[in-house]
Amino acid sequence: TQGLIAQNLKTLPRQDNPLTALEEIVEAYQITHFVIGLPLDMEGNEGAQAQKVRKFTEKVQKRFRKRATVSFWDERFSTVAAERTLLEADLSRQKRKKVIDQMAASFILQGYLNAQQQT
Repeated sequence: TQGLIAQNLKTLPRQDNPLTALEEIVEAYQITHFVIGLPLDMEGNEGAQAQKVRKFTEKVQKRFRKRATVSFWDERFSTVAAERTLLEADLSRQKRKKVIDQMAASFILQGYLNAQQQT
C-alpha cells in the first residue's frame, strides 16, 4: 500500500468567491479530486448545514466537472480531534483559532485517504 499524508494548502475566507479561489488552486496543483467534509449530526443524519454543503458542492461539481471529481467525508469529529491536537501542542487560544479549520480539514482528508488505502 502507498502511504499518503494529507497536507494543508490554505483556508478560503467565506467573504471571498470560493469558486474563483478554487479555480486557482485546481490549476496550480492539478487537482483531480475534492474531498468535502459533510457535517452530520451525532446520529449520522444530515441537517441544515449539510444541505448548505451539498448545495455548494453542486456548484463545485458544475464548475469543475471536466477536471475533478468529488467525494464527501463525515466531518463529525474532525474539529474535536484538531482541537485536542492543538491543546496537546500547548498552543494559545489565539493561535488555535488561526489554524483550527486547516487542521480539521487535514483530519477529514487523512480519514478519507486512510479509508481508500483499506479498499
